[in-house]
Amino acid sequence: MRAAADRLLRHAAAKPLLLVALLAPLGGLFWGAATGGLGANPAEALIRSTGDWTLRWLCLALAVTPLREATGWAVLARFRRLIGVTVFVYALLHALAYAWLDMGLVVADIVRDIPKRPFVLVGTLALMLLAALAATSFDAAVRALGARRWKALHRAVYAVALLALLHFFWMRAGKNDFAEVGVYAAIVAALLGWRAWRRLRRPAAARGVSA
Repeated sequence: MRAAADRLLRHAAAKPLLLVALLAPLGGLFWGAATGGLGANPAEALIRSTGDWTLRWLCLALAVTPLREATGWAVLARFRRLIGVTVFVYALLHALAYAWLDMGLVVADIVRDIPKRPFVLVGTLALMLLAALAATSFDAAVRALGARRWKALHRAVYAVALLALLHFFWMRAGKNDFAEVGVYAAIVAALLGWRAWRRLRRPAAARGVSA
């Protein structure tokens, strides 16, 4: 069974199919916007949904390494870059939806709003870090930075996860809606906790390896 799964994951169609699956929610949002299917407040639905899917795909990106080690399917690593870039695309669309639908693309108002509202500030910081990771996600960046520095930079994904969770918490705090926040907090805590546990179990010389 493992061999069959390995062959499927290595198939040339695996990445395109994954990309279609990752972008399917976005297609659903565009369809909803075009057909009036986003409810009474489509602007809020677009902003909220793009943010929700950013956090979901971020959790998926963080889950690749634990799943790879749990299943023994080393081939899963080939999908991590695609998922990571998709996270940035959703985050960028989330920010653009906020800038356009909430702030009317008025740059001065956006600049004033970022430090004024904590959830906007941490969301902006997370987006900046994601932009740096997306810009250096290609083989040429690995060669230019060197493997050690590239790995150190890409550990910033853990900070992104914490900032995204804090952004989500402050977004929901105004409505006293913490149930979904608790679910994501548990997932992120498990994924980052697994990495901390694995790192502590390693010999000191091996701790430079990226997770």
